[in-house]
Amino acid sequence: MSMALKPGDTVRLRKRHPCGNYEWEVLRVGADVGLRCTKCNRKVLVSRSVFERRVTAVTPAGVQLPEKESREG
Repeated sequence: MSMALKPGDTVRLRKRHPCGNYEWEVLRVGADVGLRCTKCNRKVLVSRSVFERRVTAVTPAGVQLPEKESREG
């Protein structure tokens, strides 16, 4: 079963990128999925089968992710 993805969607992957970020923007959808890290703008191309195993959450385009609250004093 394939996921319903569109360019512009934001996805959260299981493993963290070396820059420390988990969120990626979907750039291209097909047999491969093109992703851009939302923190460092690195672009990667991942096969769909690997992508579907690694994704934990999908946020549709136009929906803002909640900001993490800081716990300062």
